[in-house]
Amino acid sequence: MTLRVVIMGVSGTGKTSVGQALSERLGIPYLDGDDLHPAANVDRMAAGIPLTDADRWPWLDRVAAMLDGRAPVIIGCSALRRAYRDRLRAGAGGPLRFLHLTGPRAVIAARMAGRAGHYMPPALLDSQLATLEVPSADEAIPLDITQPLETLVEAAAAALQGKST
Repeated sequence: MTLRVVIMGVSGTGKTSVGQALSERLGIPYLDGDDLHPAANVDRMAAGIPLTDADRWPWLDRVAAMLDGRAPVIIGCSALRRAYRDRLRAGAGGPLRFLHLTGPRAVIAARMAGRAGHYMPPALLDSQLATLEVPSADEAIPLDITQPLETLVEAAAAALQGKST
């Protein structure tokens, strides 16, 4: 089986950090879904305007194409709603695993406020949380972002390899 993994969660949960570390741990390439957004989406978010479904569909299709064409691969992608995850599954070209990074709003907000050079302003956190449809345990593996990065990566790797943590 070719591994296709989406690290999901609202902005600021650490998708890139976890994805890059997991990539190194498993020897599988990591792609950042943020890099796949059309320029218009980036401009909207940078201006503090939440994306609509119409804005997201082409981006999700690009993410799905990467899952299909570059597997094995790990991609960071918010995948906030079940419909978005279904769209990714439909276009992934094979089985798809989701890792859901989750944690307290205060922790996420502090992370967003402390990062430099990212277009997503902290003001959009509440819209992301409002859009989030928390996946069930059979849809995604939940990972608590209050744990140290190394612990998160080991838990993710174990879960993907079918081992208990």
